[in-house]
Order: sequence, then structure tokens, then C-alpha cells
Amino acid sequence: MSKVVEINNNEEFSKNVINSELPVLVDFWAEWCGPCKQLAPLIEQTAEEFDGKVLVCKMDVDANRETAAEFGVRSIPTLMIFKNGELIGTEIGALTKTDLDEFISSKI
Repeated sequence: MSKVVEINNNEEFSKNVINSELPVLVDFWAEWCGPCKQLAPLIEQTAEEFDGKVLVCKMDVDANRETAAEFGVRSIPTLMIFKNGELIGTEIGALTKTDLDEFISSKI
């Protein structure tokens, strides 16, 4: 079973990301995005490996344009880390597993 939380609207974003007690990795993605599909298995693996340390979420930018625009998402995939409700890190583009792990570890 996937440990990645799908965020479907602004209300869920506030609940799961802004109000989370854990640091949160958000993957802004879209169904048609090739690099997003390439990154998806790594996001799933990361959710398993960082379980209990980081909440991993995905948000479809096509279905949630307002939230994506609010955080300046212009290219996808965009990965953002939030801690205590604040944006503390951003990576754009498909990352390797090593780069993804380093990005998360450097922020938590």
C-alpha cells in the first residue's frame, strides 16, 4: 500500500502540508508529464524509507492550479519541502534517488 498522500484541493493541502507536525515533501506533477512518471517510483520508495520522518504528498497541478500558482510552480516535476508550515526547499526536474535523498536529508 502506498504511503504517498494524494492532495486533491486547497483544504487538503492546508491540513496535510501546512499543519503537519512532520516535514512534508510535496511532488507537484501532472498525468501527461514524462519526467513526473519517471520520478513516481522514486517518490513511492522515498515515502517508504522516510516513513515516520517525512510525510510524502503528491498534488496534480492541472487539478490544483491555484495552489501550484501560489507556490510559483512553473515547471514540473517540482518538489518542495515544508517544515512547520513554511517552504524550506525546492527542486525542479526529475532527480536521481541519491539526489532526492540528499535533498530531503539536508532539509529535515
